Amino acid sequence: MKNLLLLFLASLFCSSAFAQASAHFTTSGTVEFEKRVNMYAIIKKRMGDDEGGFGAQAFENYKKTQPQFKSLKSTLTFTGNKTLFTPIEPTETVNGWFSDMPESKQQNTIYTDLSTLVSTANKGVFEEKFLVKDTVRKINWKITDETRDIAGYTCRRANALIMDSIYVVAFYSDEIPVSGGPESFTGLPGMILGVALPHDNITWFATKVTDMPVAENQMKIPAKGKATDYKGMEATLKKVMKDWGTWGQSYLKTFLL
Repeated sequence: MKNLLLLFLASLFCSSAFAQASAHFTTSGTVEFEKRVNMYAIIKKRMGDDEGGFGAQAFENYKKTQPQFKSLKSTLTFTGNKTLFTPIEPTETVNGWFSDMPESKQQNTIYTDLSTLVSTANKGVFEEKFLVKDTVRKINWKITDETRDIAGYTCRRANALIMDSIYVVAFYSDEIPVSGGPESFTGLPGMILGVALPHDNITWFATKVTDMPVAENQMKIPAKGKATDYKGMEATLKKVMKDWGTWGQSYLKTFLL
């Protein structure tokens, strides 16, 4: 009986050891993201009470020619504790009213060193380019018990409030033990594979994760643009947009995101 018990315990130990040995964690590779923007909802909120005016007519024409949701692609390359978020240029361009709205574009290329908590971002603001080097944004995440599958990974939900007014819902996977994410979203115990800004009508979700070694020359730190930090960029934009009303306030929030 004693020998049977010892054999049973040994079997449990071996099974546990095998499961741990066979568990795989992705530490380098590429995440492909899709950004989806509900343009109808954003434009409607931006128009406010301008019913029957020229802007409202332009909005109606926009709805006749453009889809409700705009889709944009990007990649997040990662290795160790370094990530590089890179937008993919769309194959089609839209001209006319509302085509320059920053929400409908991807202006940022962002290199983040999660060991030093420093990011370097090339940020486009209309025709201007800023090179913003600063510490990563500190986000006070609240992790929940909700989970969902994204690109084949089990992800846990976390919520946060950033920039005083932007409500963020994120989904991260600890199967990718890198505390990065799309754009400037970081700070969770695993890779962020999904981000939603419910009140701002924008989402980023991973469509594919490729587990592969990443060469050093793939992780190029942005180097072009007017050198500044986030406070300096914010001060510059506030000065330029001080007379732009509610449109300027929305633009400012988007550019600083």
